[in-house]
Amino acid sequence: MSFWSYKPYVSVGERQKLAEKAAAKAKKAGAVYSPIAPSRGAIAKTVWGKAWCDNLEQYSDYESRLPRGRTYMRNGSVIDLQLKAGQVQARVMGSSLYTISVTIKPVAASQWRAICADCSASIDSLVELLQGKLAAPVMARITTPKTGLFPVPSDISFDCDCPDWAGMCKHVAAVLYGVGARLDQQPELLFKLRLVDAKDLVAQAVGGLPTSSKKPVSSKVLKGAELADMFGLDMGEVEAEVMPKPLQKPKARVKPTVKAAVKNPVKPAVKTKVKAPTKPMPKTAAKDAAKTSPQKLATKPSVKVKKVASKKKVPVK
Repeated sequence: MSFWSYKPYVSVGERQKLAEKAAAKAKKAGAVYSPIAPSRGAIAKTVWGKAWCDNLEQYSDYESRLPRGRTYMRNGSVIDLQLKAGQVQARVMGSSLYTISVTIKPVAASQWRAICADCSASIDSLVELLQGKLAAPVMARITTPKTGLFPVPSDISFDCDCPDWAGMCKHVAAVLYGVGARLDQQPELLFKLRLVDAKDLVAQAVGGLPTSSKKPVSSKVLKGAELADMFGLDMGEVEAEVMPKPLQKPKARVKPTVKAAVKNPVKPAVKTKVKAPTKPMPKTAAKDAAKTSPQKLATKPSVKVKKVASKKKVPVK
């Protein structure tokens, strides 16, 4: 590829504007982007994120291409990063919007069993594991090159649609650093990426002792009649006396309802005022009152009528 095939350089400010436009266009089309936010200083701050980045930087295969990838990642050029089972899908804004695909091989079954056997006794819970609260020997075992949980260069294959002919372009390097930043927030994605279950690391520590599924040999089991002959017991009576009666569930206590009392409350009795007893009137005053009472006045005739004695008729002889 000739020099004239490369696109002109785009400044950081212009890339950020192009990234914002691309994100808005994708959102309008219904796509959901998961960007890596711009940052300064250390790319990763937790145990898992740092361990991922340290694992990348110890390989000479990536030594010459990783620095430019750190710059792209820090200035917000990684506008979308999706971690799936054994795969990373990303979009990075450069002179154009590029699509990157990274495939990571799963951990070999024998290698994962060895990691679990070496670490499970020192890991108390899955929460502590994901929070990175691990002893130094456990973390050293997980991050051991070639035999640990983190991938080696031979486990990683990638593809970018940019015109850069290098084995690892700056866009791929930015995506690999973006994985470390994402593990700061979601460390469980590392196990998803390597196609293993984090619960396996604590399963052996809490598994307990194995239980036997074998049944006793029937010839070695004594029957009831043999036990009776051996100890001189009547098994029927012993069972009747020894066997406790089956427990009965206590009857549920019915709570008294208070609905009727609430609906028809008893009204308090109304206090009536008692009139004070009147004093008896004097006899003279009582007589005068009786004479002038309205009842007597109504019964007396207003006009006096003289009674005329009727004459008896004398029969004629």
